[in-house]
This record gives sequence, structure tokens and C-alpha cells, in this order.
Amino acid sequence: MRVKRAVHARKRKKAYFEAAKGYRGGRSRLWRTVKDAVERSREYSFRDRKARKRDFRRLWITRINAAVREHGMNYSQFIHALQRAEIDLDRKALAHIAMEEPEMFAQIAGQAKEQLAA
Repeated sequence: MRVKRAVHARKRKKAYFEAAKGYRGGRSRLWRTVKDAVERSREYSFRDRKARKRDFRRLWITRINAAVREHGMNYSQFIHALQRAEIDLDRKALAHIAMEEPEMFAQIAGQAKEQLAA
């Protein structure tokens, strides 16, 4: 039985060339290099979606630590005290509060300090 693939093959190649728009030189014009470039870019994007989450968490922790040290604690003590005080705020929210609303963060840090003293 004969299989004619022209339509599907063209559709597949067209999708790759669309994805390679804006690439320089042969990376946007030559089938083999387009395929390599697009597949590599997809690997990078998959990897970096995971890395972005790690990077933001590190940034939030750094910001919280800097803000908490002004109140005489370090990050680990602060997080432990929050858990004991049953204050359920994630690190993203805590970092935002620390940067944008220092008065509110001072109240949260005060409650955490009370838990450490108790």
C-alpha cells in the first residue's frame, strides 16, 4: 500500500519554520538547522520553566531574610515562628509585604518574635 505524506510533512515542517521565525541565518531557513534550533530551544524552555520557579523562591527568601534581620531574627527563626503562630503566608506574599508594606511586615515580625519568646 502506498502512503502519500506530502500534506502532513509540509504541515510539520511549516510548524518548525514558524517556530524558528526571528532566528538568524540558516537557523531560520535550512530545514536541518531549523529543526535542531527549535528542538534545542524547546529543551531550554522546558528546563528554564523549572529553573524560574527555583530562582523566584531564592529571591523571595533573600528578601524575607533581609527584612527579618532588621527585626533581630534570621530567616529560619522567622519561618519557624510563623509556623508556631499558625500564620499561613507563602514566601511570595511575605516578600511582597516586606518590600511594599514594611509596617504590616513589622506587625507580622512582632507576632513571630512573641512566638519565639514563648
